[in-house]
This record gives sequence, C-alpha cells and structure tokens, in this order.
Amino acid sequence: MMNPENQPELPEENTTPKPPVPRPVQEDDSEDQENRQMQVAMKMVGSAMVFIGFIQVFLSASTGAEISVFPMIIYFSGMALWAYSSIENLTRRYTVMALSLLCAVAFLQFGEVLFWHKYLVYWGTIGVVVFFMFKTPKVPTD
Repeated sequence: MMNPENQPELPEENTTPKPPVPRPVQEDDSEDQENRQMQVAMKMVGSAMVFIGFIQVFLSASTGAEISVFPMIIYFSGMALWAYSSIENLTRRYTVMALSLLCAVAFLQFGEVLFWHKYLVYWGTIGVVVFFMFKTPKVPTD
C-alpha cells in the first residue's frame, strides 16, 4: 500500500469558466429557423422589386419619358412583400400591405401613370429611405 505521503501531487484544476454548451436543436427551433429564412427571402425579393420599380420611375421622372403601369405594380407589390416580412406591428404591417396593394390595383385599373404619380412615388421613396436611414436600431436584450 502507498502512503498518502508517497503519492505524487496532482496539479490544481483550471478554474477558468468553460463556454456554455449549445443546446441541441429541437424541432421548434428548426421551424423558427425556417420562418426566419422565409422572412429574409421575402425581404430580399420585396426590396429587389421595389428597387426595380423605383429605377424605372426615377428614370422616367428625370427624363420626362412615359412609362406603363407595370413598374408601379412591381413597386407596390414589392412594398407589400417587404412590409409583410419586415414590419413587426401587425396594425402597421397590414395597413402598409393594404395600401400598397390598393395602389397597385388602382394603377392597373386606371391604366396610365401621370407625371404627379411618378413624383409622388419618387419623393415618397426618398422619404422612407431617409426615415429608416436615421432610425436607431433596436438593441437585443439577452
């Protein structure tokens, strides 16, 4: 038998905190992940549609050329997609979506784009971009 005095000394254990172990992925987490991925995809498609429609409206307003109603329909449909994926407040979300789709249907019914329509869309888009440019982002609380 060994004496406790003859046993070799063990080094002291490291007391630094270990990083937290990630929890295993559950079914609810994968469903939330799929919803987030769909929201990101809708936000990207909506932003692209708004951009495509806005570029045509901008070029038409700056050169004085006429455009058909399709750039306006693309613009307002993209605005509805973007609102659905981006705005968290349900009242604001569905209000923006309803107004966007109402404008798209109105342009489709009216059949033409007038000079003041283009400038309203042009300055409205600039106003929205400036608003979101200077809005302070939320800080996540964890």
